[in-house]
Amino acid sequence: MPMPMAMPMAMPMAGVLGIPEARAGSGTAWLPDSSPMHAAHLSAGKWTLMVHGFVAPLYDTQRGPRGDDRFTVINWGMLTARRGFGGGQVALRVMASADPWTVGPRGYPLLLQSGESYKGVPLIDRQHPHDLWIELAALWERPLAANLAAALYVAAVGEPAVGPPAFQHRPSAQSDPFAPLGHHWQDATHTTYGALTAGIFSRSLKVEASAFNGREPDATRTDFDFRRIDSYSGRVTVAPGPHWTLSTWYAYLDTPEELHPGESIHRYGVAVLTGQGSLNAALVWGANGNRHSVLVEGDLEVLRGHHMLTRVEYVRKSAEDLGVAPGDYDLGSLVLGYLKDWGTFSLGTRGAIGFVPASLGASYGSRTPVGVAVYGTWRPR
Repeated sequence: MPMPMAMPMAMPMAGVLGIPEARAGSGTAWLPDSSPMHAAHLSAGKWTLMVHGFVAPLYDTQRGPRGDDRFTVINWGMLTARRGFGGGQVALRVMASADPWTVGPRGYPLLLQSGESYKGVPLIDRQHPHDLWIELAALWERPLAANLAAALYVAAVGEPAVGPPAFQHRPSAQSDPFAPLGHHWQDATHTTYGALTAGIFSRSLKVEASAFNGREPDATRTDFDFRRIDSYSGRVTVAPGPHWTLSTWYAYLDTPEELHPGESIHRYGVAVLTGQGSLNAALVWGANGNRHSVLVEGDLEVLRGHHMLTRVEYVRKSAEDLGVAPGDYDLGSLVLGYLKDWGTFSLGTRGAIGFVPASLGASYGSRTPVGVAVYGTWRPR
């Protein structure tokens, strides 16, 4: 028999319990129901398909003695196939990125950023690239009663129940291609090689627990970094109305850093996300042990197609995170930007100013190091 052709679909498919598809964030995390959806919807037989992604060619200049200039292309693409199954719905997800080639193994310049390593050396003042495979997962949700359902998420590559929706999926960050400085305090577990999450939920409350491989991806960005399932987490999320989600989580990560195979982490935090029509915003507090981070970010469409973006951060980082003298360092950052959106294509710019203690002023050439980027974006609609 001939295979059914993919045909345009007017509306996205409603989820179990009538929950709108717009609520689906990264992994099993929830977004506000009012979140904008940048995706193309198709149908193929009994399957509904959603294709979305992001391609951002950009020129990035980070100033000062620890800065760098770089032209790069940040990107990812995702396909979700959904249909009825076993009295509920199953969603198959594939998410991938060409970052290993377009960004490169050392990532892109970003002052005060840290996390992961390359050739046995920590990446400092740079954001690591995505792995080739970001998600290979299946999510099954089944009603148990009129307002109660169960969920099971199985991922060869995917995201356990830790943190808010990853920054790539947050509407509050939709106009900013750069990762937050607190990424490894908040949502870095969005790419985990082996995760199992089970949960129960109503239309307004979700309780879930995960078992997963806590080791972060290694510097070979195109392979599979499978390891034993050694870490666990729990998360509670509340959706009190269509414009809000609130979540809190705790995770034990067994030796997440390749360079420190004997050190484990307790990670916890709280996030509040809101979608208010032209304004999408997030407040995230995340901590690794006694090192804390706070993020406030927002995207405001001041006129149709004209977006103002902002991100304000505080994060406490270690000497190894920054490659400096022993101690802990309190860092701050302010990002302001503008993006003009024509639908599928857009053009934007962002400027960032960091705030470092006096003891780091000489290393960065200033107590307020700056970075600027100009970029274009493409995404399916």
